[in-house]
Amino acid sequence: MTTPPDIRFEPLSLDDIAGAEGRVAVFVAPDGTLGQPARRVNRLTRGALERAVDSARFADLPVGAGFDLAFPTGMQADAVQVVKLDRRASDDAARRAGAAIAAPRGTRPLLVLAGALPQAPQIALGLALRDYAFTDHKSPSDSDEERGAPGPVRIMANRPDDMALAASGNAARAEGVFLTRDLVNAPANVLTTTAFADRLAEMREIGLEVEVLDEPELEKLGMRTLLAVGQGSANPSKVVVMRWNGGGDAAPLALVGKGVIFDTGGISIKPAMGMEEMTADMGGAGVVSGVMRTLALRKAKANVVGLVGLVENMPDAAAMRPGDVIRSMKGDTIEVINTDAEGRLVLADVLWYAQERFAPAAMVDLATLTGAVIVGLGHEKAAVFSTDDGLADAFLKAAATECEGAWRLPLDSAYEKALKSRVADMRNSAGRAAGAITAAHFLKRFVRDTVPWMHLDIAGVALPPEPGRFAPKGATGWGVLALDRLVADRYEG
Repeated sequence: MTTPPDIRFEPLSLDDIAGAEGRVAVFVAPDGTLGQPARRVNRLTRGALERAVDSARFADLPVGAGFDLAFPTGMQADAVQVVKLDRRASDDAARRAGAAIAAPRGTRPLLVLAGALPQAPQIALGLALRDYAFTDHKSPSDSDEERGAPGPVRIMANRPDDMALAASGNAARAEGVFLTRDLVNAPANVLTTTAFADRLAEMREIGLEVEVLDEPELEKLGMRTLLAVGQGSANPSKVVVMRWNGGGDAAPLALVGKGVIFDTGGISIKPAMGMEEMTADMGGAGVVSGVMRTLALRKAKANVVGLVGLVENMPDAAAMRPGDVIRSMKGDTIEVINTDAEGRLVLADVLWYAQERFAPAAMVDLATLTGAVIVGLGHEKAAVFSTDDGLADAFLKAAATECEGAWRLPLDSAYEKALKSRVADMRNSAGRAAGAITAAHFLKRFVRDTVPWMHLDIAGVALPPEPGRFAPKGATGWGVLALDRLVADRYEG
């Protein structure tokens, strides 16, 4: 697993700035005011920092961004990064500043001169989240060997103990995000359903209860819609159940993730162009896994169960066909209109199983479910659907707090008629119009009226085409922070 950087808070020592090697980051207020560390840097560089701050380049710099002064006179550092940030900066701006510091650092040592900035913990979190690279399948080069392991990250602050305490949960949260990114970035020939389940089983070491249900057990339970999706693949279908019991006797929050390790579309095969990104169709299961890791590492005082349905959707003589009728674990029959609308079939059985076995206090599912949500919201926000206003409002607040974009879409009953089938209780696809909404309505049929439920369609935010604000190009880990915040705000204490 990719490991977040080791970030240490230490007392501000002006005398150590001149000899710091690698990179040094210093903060300057938007009005050009230099704090104590910046004044020392300016003195060491014989006024170079002040000249840079007086330039048009600094004036045009967005808050939270920075630029380099290379090989500064009077300092051992390779570069001083000048970062524009106000003392009263928002969490979002502080995290963006941390990400801006992390992006160019490579493996060099890094000294961050936070000084009196109260947002040092948020800067540290942004730095940790951006300091990620997925290199599992790249051969090391000679330059990699010369650079060696990444250097340390030191944050000098006026109250280092207080800052470290405020940032104490950041390592656990970053680990959860990194696990999600590693899983979503992994190729499907490496992250098979079995390998995925094995990765999750390893989390028993951090205190999670992990149970892997194989095909014979799924058949006995009646998970026919989930098994239908995987019946054309050589990789066996599985359901993994992860339990964190930190909240006494309280009913658990259930998190359910779609884990299609690769999606060809099945018999309704997808176009070839872009199909390589379907390795990320297990993004929902990746987020659930990352959240469960975070909760276990930070010893959350809540009961949470994470369930992921792991399958592969392949075209084969045994694959399900358009026109097939399948009976779900709930007992409803489903006409398969499009085999590429497979994620909802996986979720239908796992949602029902979660309610049958765990009687959850609330249930949240996540899935890279529809292309329609990208048409509607692009790659900036995930779609939120819910039967419970309190749950939806709490999540939207958590997502805003954690700088993760989310937007609630309607779940009106008027859309239900699109799912009517001539030959079965429902059909699995209602066509292009309002595709994300009708998909949510399909899932809603497998949620009891008494269970608060929320569906998150993360197709646009799990693997965007450009780098994210807090991630390099590739998987973002969107949702780990927001769901961890939801658990902390609504289900702990």
